[in-house]
Amino acid sequence: MSDMPMHTGPKQPIRIVVAGGGTAGWMTAAALSRTLGRTAHVTLVESDLIGTVGVGESTIPPLANYLRLLNIAEADFMRATHATFKLGIQFDNWRVPGEGYFHSFGAAGKDHWAAGFQHFWMEGRERGHTAPYDDYCVELIAAREGKFAHLPDGRMNYAFQLDATAFARFLRGIAEGEGTQRIEGRIAEVELAEDGDIAGLTLDSGRRIEGDLFIDCTGFRALLIGQAMHIGYDDWTHWLPCDSAIAVQTSSVRPPVPYTRAMAHDAGWQWRIPLQHRVGNGIVYCSRYLDHDAAEERLLGNIEGETTTKTNRLRFVTGARRKQWHRNCVAVGLSSGFMEPLESTSIHLIQRAVLRIIRMLPAGRIAQSDIDEFNMQQMQDMEQIRDFLILHYKATDRRDSPFWRHCAGMEMPDSLAHKIDLFRETGRVFRTNEELFAENSWIQVMMGQGIMPESHHPVAGKLSDRELDHLLSGIRSGVANTVAELPAHGDYVARYCGAKEAEAA
Repeated sequence: MSDMPMHTGPKQPIRIVVAGGGTAGWMTAAALSRTLGRTAHVTLVESDLIGTVGVGESTIPPLANYLRLLNIAEADFMRATHATFKLGIQFDNWRVPGEGYFHSFGAAGKDHWAAGFQHFWMEGRERGHTAPYDDYCVELIAAREGKFAHLPDGRMNYAFQLDATAFARFLRGIAEGEGTQRIEGRIAEVELAEDGDIAGLTLDSGRRIEGDLFIDCTGFRALLIGQAMHIGYDDWTHWLPCDSAIAVQTSSVRPPVPYTRAMAHDAGWQWRIPLQHRVGNGIVYCSRYLDHDAAEERLLGNIEGETTTKTNRLRFVTGARRKQWHRNCVAVGLSSGFMEPLESTSIHLIQRAVLRIIRMLPAGRIAQSDIDEFNMQQMQDMEQIRDFLILHYKATDRRDSPFWRHCAGMEMPDSLAHKIDLFRETGRVFRTNEELFAENSWIQVMMGQGIMPESHHPVAGKLSDRELDHLLSGIRSGVANTVAELPAHGDYVARYCGAKEAEAA
């Protein structure tokens, strides 16, 4: 395909149409309008009659970059979304029932340029040191003790637990304040030009909306990229078999902790996400092994507090759109693919797509080279996240149900098999091509799932017993002393960004 000329000349603002609201639509509109200003005319089309999924309440640290890029005050954002801080995820019952591990957002210990800290920790184990790997990470110990504070020089790596619906509402205010035009209405038709581009959207009212670049934020329906442009979808359920979820909100019964819980059961897992004045709960499961009514009964039998909403049932197919940018249409959010919320990556994938769109924004024309690069980078992100999610299911000693026996027996992508083999044989993990999850994330989850290295780097053996003891004990003491001085997470949130009870209700 040759480069496609755009409707506007170089001095005319590019007309960008965002189809759909929710978190994806308003994250896109807010970033485009605030970043581009007068160089773009942003229109968002959504219908109040169409609901949004709106259950993505847990995030990962890169969201802080989005807030900084848009010059959004963190405390204002947290107050508006009733957010709490998140230092990681507590995984219960994944390797075997009754045991758990913590995937924190922090780095453990101190790395040597030749080898990561895990090699020195393993050397210490061989010499009689018994302290667990967890003790060398500030974020992990702070989370388990229910503490939090901003540390100097950004030494605390954190994310947020938030109300996704309130987040979309907050971003709408920013986007409209920057000039985004919101149009109410259902999309009745997606009109294609002779060359295959989208020429315009026709609403059920008969109104027609033209644009140069169309962003598909219509969720699982994928009205533009899927239904109109017929871009296929790669199904990954042979690796990630869960296909259903049920969500419900409950009242809080205790101060919020700075972490999300992911509790495995015999056909999937359950989440628990504490916000300032309520808790988000949900169950993710494979419908081949657990029917929907039984899943709802199980969810409601394992919650704390009174339910404040009706249960919301969702069906999904884990996978990715084969091309997420095609001609003058870009898919963002659920229209581009779906990763179950096990590692809270949904909002992050929206953010990555939006920032890439801005970096590759057409200047008078849409270039195929930009499209190809965008698609390659987005797919690489999704495949790397896919592998990290598969790790949780595949590396397990559970054989207590048909679901877990299926997971233990399934094949895995070669890319994941290589990563596991490398760590098991050498203790090494390498982060490639701006991969989302850092080395320590892989280390924590692999060891938590029972994968332990058979060897480690010889540089760790260079230290004398005294030097190694000084290194390990010094790091542990530093972590313990830092955490001891932190305030309780709930108290810190109340002072820093507390939302009024009436606003939360």
